[in-house]
Amino acid sequence: MAIMSSDKKTAGARSQAYKQAGVDIEAGNSLVSRIRPLAAATFTKSVITDIGGFGGLFKLDTTSMEDPVLVSSTDGVGTKLKLAFAYDGHDGIGVDLVAMSVNDILVQGAKPLFFLDYFATGKLDLDMTERVIKGIAAGCLDAGCSLIGGETAEMPDFYHRGEYDLAGFCVGLVDNAKIVDGSSIGVSDAIIGLKSTGAHANGYSLIRKLVAEQGLGPDDPFPGDSRRAADVLLAPTRIYVKTVLNLLRDFTIKGMVHVTGGGFYDNVPRILPRGVAATFRFGSWTVPPLFAWLKQAGNLTWEEMFSIFNCGIGYMLVVDAEAAEEVLGRLNGGLHEEAWIIGSVAKMPASNPSRVVIEGI
Repeated sequence: MAIMSSDKKTAGARSQAYKQAGVDIEAGNSLVSRIRPLAAATFTKSVITDIGGFGGLFKLDTTSMEDPVLVSSTDGVGTKLKLAFAYDGHDGIGVDLVAMSVNDILVQGAKPLFFLDYFATGKLDLDMTERVIKGIAAGCLDAGCSLIGGETAEMPDFYHRGEYDLAGFCVGLVDNAKIVDGSSIGVSDAIIGLKSTGAHANGYSLIRKLVAEQGLGPDDPFPGDSRRAADVLLAPTRIYVKTVLNLLRDFTIKGMVHVTGGGFYDNVPRILPRGVAATFRFGSWTVPPLFAWLKQAGNLTWEEMFSIFNCGIGYMLVVDAEAAEEVLGRLNGGLHEEAWIIGSVAKMPASNPSRVVIEGI
C-alpha cells in the first residue's frame, strides 16, 4: 500500500526503528522501483498483476489443449554463488537460476509460463541485487516465461556481508497426451547431445576447491581457453526452451535429459524404461577445455568426471534412429545449436546391469 504524504513523518519513524535493527525498508522500496520495469518486460498477456502485490495473478489459456497438465519445479544455484561473490560475477547468476528450473520442466515437454524468485541477503546492496535480478529477467525472456513476482529478504547477521542466497520457482504447461516421459524409448534409438555453456550450476564445491588450490584469479587466462577464468567458470547455464519447443512441434522426441548434478550416470537413468541402457561414444562431441582442466587439476578419472559434471553436454534428446539426422540438421542449422549424435539405446545385458555405458574413456 502506498504511504500518503501526511503519513510520511510517522512512516519514517516506524522504518527508522527497523533500520536500526539492520533492515532498510526504504532500500527495499527503492529496489522494487528498480526491478519493476525489468519484470514488466517479461510479461505476457496472461499476466494480470503488477510486481509488488501479495501474489502474482496469471490467467491460464488452455484452449489449445485437450487435457492440460501443470508442471512445476524449484531449484537454486548452489555453491556457484560463492564463486560469484569471490569474482564479483553477479550478472549471469540470475540466468542460472531460471535455467535450472525451466530446463527441468522442459524435459517433460512443458512450456514455462511464469517464474518467481527468492533473494535473501544480510544487508541489501541495491546495485548488486539489481544485477542479479536483471539476470533473472534476461533468463525469463530467453525461456519465454513471465517473472510475475518474488521475495527480497533482508536478514541482518544471517549472511556474510556481500553474500546472498537464491531460489527459483517455475510453473509450465503441457497437454497430457504430449507429456514426454521416456516410456517409449527402445533399443536402437539415437541419443543427441546439445552443447553446454560450461559447468552450468553443478559441481562448484569441487570447482571452487580446485580454483583455490590452483590460485586462479578472475582475470587470469583460463588454461586452454582464450577467455578469462571468470568468463569460463561463471558462464550462465544454457536455456534450451525455445530450441526444444521448436523441435517438439515437428518431431517425436521420446525422452529428454537435463544434465545437472550427478552428470551422465545419475541423470540418464531417470528416463530409461526397464531393460535398456544408454551407450555413449566418448569423442563423438567436443569436450571444452574447462573439463580437461578439471580432470587434470583434480586428478580425476573420466568415470568420476561423468559422475559430477556435464562434460560438455547440457541436454539430451532420445529419438528414432531414422529421424536422428533430420533432427540434428535442424539443431545445427536453423536453430544455431551445436549438437551431435553421442550415443544410442541398447538392451541391457544381464552380465552388466549398468544403465549408462561410456565407451572410450
